[in-house]
Amino acid sequence: MRVGVIVFPGSNCDHDAYHVARHVFGLETSFIWHKERELPPVDLVIVPGGFSYGDYLRAGAVARFSSIMDSVIRFAEQGGLVLGICNGFQVLCECGLLPGVLLRNSSVRFVCKWVHLRTDNVENPFTDSADPGQILRLPVAHGEGNYFAESSELAELEHNGQVVFRYTTPDGEATLEANPNGSANNIAGIVNRGGNVLGMMPHPERAAEHALGGQDGAVLFRSLMGVVH
Repeated sequence: MRVGVIVFPGSNCDHDAYHVARHVFGLETSFIWHKERELPPVDLVIVPGGFSYGDYLRAGAVARFSSIMDSVIRFAEQGGLVLGICNGFQVLCECGLLPGVLLRNSSVRFVCKWVHLRTDNVENPFTDSADPGQILRLPVAHGEGNYFAESSELAELEHNGQVVFRYTTPDGEATLEANPNGSANNIAGIVNRGGNVLGMMPHPERAAEHALGGQDGAVLFRSLMGVVH
């Protein structure tokens, strides 16, 4: 499987994503600079976390206009796999590959801690090695992770089963206390209608090795490895 990791000015999780893909799972992985106009031959594009362009205007708003993003959009529209993590989720919403927007956390504070997620959709390339309802423990680190969409969009997401991850208690209850940022319906990650584009606020690449305190994030990479060999 060939993986491309986009690098924007301000990206700070690009090397984390590269390390997990290349050194933990042994995948052919390369960095892709934001000024490039065409993607190299890849099977998966990772839009990583960080503070692209300093989060000016709002998180992900400037990165959406980077030269490489037109190629990423075409790649996704043709069925290519795209994973947006944290700031990457924000970028994917800004460029229209995913519905909704990420707002300032309801606490108006940066949140950095481990959270629990319930896997609500395993019928997609990113989680098909997980069990339905499986609880994952992953870290979050963001100031604008409050997922918002109009009521009609939320209803459509729920009806179509596009909500992949939801913030919950360790027992899988989607409570207000388990929600670290105020996201609508406790949403932590969604896919597009085609199921080939996933955006999520928690960081699976920071929880794919025992040395980092947990390996639950590995489920995404194991799932993806089963898609393309």
